[in-house]
Order: sequence, then structure tokens, then C-alpha cells
Amino acid sequence: MSGRRLSISQARRISLAAQGFTDPAPAGRVDRRHLRRVMGRVKLLQLDSVPVVIRTQYLPPFSRLGCYEPSLLDRIAYRDDEWFEAWAHEASLLPVEDEPLLRWQKRRAEQGETWTNLVELARSESAYVDEVLAQVKERPLTAGELADPRRRSGEWWGSRSLGSIALDWLFRVGAVGIRRRGNFVKEFDLLERIVPTEVLACPTPTAEEAQRELLVRSGAALGVGTATDLIDYYRLPVREGRARLSEVAEERRLETVVVEGWPEPAYLHPSARLPRSVDALTVLSPFDPIVWNRSRTARLWGFEYRIEIYVPASKRVYGYYVLPVLQGEQLVARLDLKTDRATGALRVLGAYAEPGVDRDPLAERLRTYLAELARFVGVDEVRYGSRGDLMAALRAA
Repeated sequence: MSGRRLSISQARRISLAAQGFTDPAPAGRVDRRHLRRVMGRVKLLQLDSVPVVIRTQYLPPFSRLGCYEPSLLDRIAYRDDEWFEAWAHEASLLPVEDEPLLRWQKRRAEQGETWTNLVELARSESAYVDEVLAQVKERPLTAGELADPRRRSGEWWGSRSLGSIALDWLFRVGAVGIRRRGNFVKEFDLLERIVPTEVLACPTPTAEEAQRELLVRSGAALGVGTATDLIDYYRLPVREGRARLSEVAEERRLETVVVEGWPEPAYLHPSARLPRSVDALTVLSPFDPIVWNRSRTARLWGFEYRIEIYVPASKRVYGYYVLPVLQGEQLVARLDLKTDRATGALRVLGAYAEPGVDRDPLAERLRTYLAELARFVGVDEVRYGSRGDLMAALRAA
């Protein structure tokens, strides 16, 4: 690999290797070492509360490892406190060791530079916010367990209680952290009881130092990407991100390269590997790092993708909750899936092949794979619907 000019196929394979799709499959039962390996590759797991198939944080490890026990991820994150919730690429789980790299965001929130609506609340209701924090110091709790949740409604906040908003503010500034109870309910605790003392005692990097390190980590996670790709990974401020990226490239912590068909320069991480091939068949969460940046997905794979949850049913093209299918180094299909716990089935509501894909061999592999996915999400069978040009092949396989 020259490091100067990459074909689009090379860029795909580098990206998939960086994300762990060429790592050896677990020889036996998936354990916490395998989940740690996935986190080491992806750097963070985006959270989302919509459990159409299964909550999104569980799918990236499954896509890379196969079946595992989702409660193991919960134990690592919320009982053993190896990972913690923070605002990174949206709400995310990250290793606790990364906490110092996010402190600059919290300081800016405290200074009123971000989350302005929360700042207004913290200033106008400072006594109440102090009272909420005092209650969390006594014991971990949910918003509903506050002595005075202060139910309210308003144009901006909707039906959220004042207590819930106060806890959100305390989370943004790093006073409290989040664990999860059953049904994904937030339990707030002091951050110092979640992040280890030795991590909290680490020196605080400047915003510039932290942003440079986060960009290098983005590069490691993506393998190769444009400035937009790398800045988006941890949702850094764009202008600052571009300045820091120039500094990182000057330090040769990332190498500037040209990728076939990309209109702007790309950056290659020095540890990036170029495998000869990628042997994968899996579905991807809509919030998997492989596809969460829709512009990058289109550039790498020519795959135009959007999640249609918020699109009126009559205007949806593919379905409510559509997952891309990765086969080899290509995105080859889309499946509209739903876990129907009432009937104990994984329902394939729609199945669509990309142009030029040979449907019959793909359908054969997908039938086996979907049975494994059903087992993973905790149901007994797969039921096939009627929508899409791949469905007939799936039903016949």
C-alpha cells in the first residue's frame, strides 16, 4: 500500500478491516474479551432507544462477532463500569479511559457556549439544580425518583419534568453519569462513582490536544476518511476540527492520500491494513459506524441510505427500520426487519437487492444468517413477508 493513491476497493477494504470485519471469528463462546476488541476497533457505540430489532448498541458487536449474550455488554458498561455514557457521536458508550478527552466539551457547556437552553435552566433554577445534585450524592436515582421531580410542560421541553432537565444538565457538565436499569431506563449517579479515580486524576488536556487525539482515533476507527468523515466521528466543531486535522497531518500522525472518485483529500491512519479480501455477511445497524455517515456510505459504496422511521408510511421507499446487508466488501441489499416478541418471530417485512447482485446465492446465505440473528434477539423463527425483489429468493432458498 503506497499511502498516496487508493482505489475505491482498497478504501473499502481498509475501512472494513479498521472496523474489525477481518478479525478472526471467536473460536468458542463470545466473552468480554471479544466485546472489548470490538470497542477497541470502533472506539464508541452509539446509543438509541428504539428497539425495533434490538437496541442499536447491541448490533455492531453482533455484526462483527456473531451471537453473544446482550446482557454481557450491559455488565461491562453498567455494572463493571468499563465503559461510560457520554455525548460523542450522539449519545454513546466509550471506554472510561477516554473521559479526559471529553472534558473540554463539558467546560464549554458550563461556560454557556453550548446547550444554551440547558444553561438558561441551570442559571434560573440554580437552587433546584443544586438540590437535585445533592439527592444524587445520597444515592443513584432516576428522574422519577427525585423528591420533587417538578412535572411541567412547555414549548421547547415538551412534557419533560424540570428534574429530568436538571439531571440532563448535570450530565452535560460531567457532574453525574448514567447507568441503565431494565428497559433502558436512565439511572443517574455521580460521575466519580462510575469513572475510576485514576482516570479522573489524569491531567485535563487542552481542547486542542483532546481534539487532535480524537481525530487520530477517528482515523484508526475509519482506516481512511475525509476531513468531514473524521470530524463527524466524534462530532467535533467543524472549523476547529479542520484546524486540528492540519496539525495532525503536519505531525504525520495521519497521512494525506487520494482516494479514487473522492473530490477532496483523505487521511490514512498509519496502522491501517489493506486485506486482500473481506469475507463477511452481516446486517448493519442504521447507527453502525460503517453507515452512520450517509455521505461517506454513498462515496464508499454508492449506497444511498437513510432511515425512514420519521418518514410517513405512504412515502417510505424501503420500510420503517431498514438494515443494510454487507457481503464481502460490498453493501448488497437492504432488509426491513422487526422483532415480533408477541409471536416469537423475526419478521422480514421487506428485502431488496442492490442492482447487479446475484439474488439466489445471497438469499441462501441470508437464510442461515437470519436464523442466527433471530436467536440473538431472542425469538424462535424467521417469518418472511412479500415486499421487495429479494423476497422471493429468500422464501425459496
